[in-house]
Amino acid sequence: MATEERTALFETGETGTSLWAQSVRRLLRKKVGMACLAVILVFYVAGATAQWIAPYDYNAFDIEEIKGRPSLGHPFGTDRAGRDIFTRVIYGLRTLVILTVAAMATGFVLLGITLGLISGYFGKLADAVIMRVGEVFLSFPDILLVLLIAATVKPRVTEWVFAFEDATGIEGIVSLGIVDYVVIFGAMSAFSWVGMARLVRGQVLYIKESQYVEAAQATGASTLRVLATHVLPNVLSPVIVVVSMGMGGLVFTAVVLGWLGIGVQPPTPDLGRMLFENGNIGVLRSDPHLLLFPVGVITVLIFGFNLLGDALNDAFNPRAR
Repeated sequence: MATEERTALFETGETGTSLWAQSVRRLLRKKVGMACLAVILVFYVAGATAQWIAPYDYNAFDIEEIKGRPSLGHPFGTDRAGRDIFTRVIYGLRTLVILTVAAMATGFVLLGITLGLISGYFGKLADAVIMRVGEVFLSFPDILLVLLIAATVKPRVTEWVFAFEDATGIEGIVSLGIVDYVVIFGAMSAFSWVGMARLVRGQVLYIKESQYVEAAQATGASTLRVLATHVLPNVLSPVIVVVSMGMGGLVFTAVVLGWLGIGVQPPTPDLGRMLFENGNIGVLRSDPHLLLFPVGVITVLIFGFNLLGDALNDAFNPRAR
């Protein structure tokens, strides 16, 4: 932990316990942040357990309930094919859970933190190569880069998987949407690592000059041990904040891809595609439930992640309060 943060903790009288425990206690006192965390957990748990908690099959049709208004049997109403919107929203959340968690784990955590540690600690050639590659990615608008990758890579990967299914007799890889998930979160990961890597690099450049890192190096500790024991734990505070705020951006990107028709394809439900199918003023006037419930879920998620990020920033950075 940086010297400035330790000084701030003494100024506020929060001493005697670990810095992480103090940060968690400050977070628990943030009512808005905790409320947002609770809502996000409810949505993500619902998406992860969609096949068990959804009241209907997401593709079950009922011609007698076409565009039905919200009722006890269908809390969010039914769409133009008589499918339960509540069920499809839950399965749409499952799509968001898979895409955002996978993109966060591979882009932010695996690539971003790893490359940031390498760039900041080793410097020289490693730093130059990683940062120049990152600048190339940053020269493109994020959403444009994702669109280019998803639109160009997806057809080719689908052909390879079809050929693999024909050769091995294994079926269902494409029909289950696995290819869609892999390509989309891979494209999202391709741009999300850069900001995290630059943040971690900046933290490491400061931390590696500290006395405890120099002492560890002097005692003969291996590079991996120094990074894992002394450097990485001291960069986690800003990383947690950036991950929370970045998740809102990943949700938005996943929704935009579905809205443009490049995301996960039917019959798998996708909140972005639900917006595309019902995104006109006529639907909003005659059957607003077709649009308002998916929009409401997306809005709550994005705002929830942003407000949670603000609370985390206040909790883990005493000088930001």
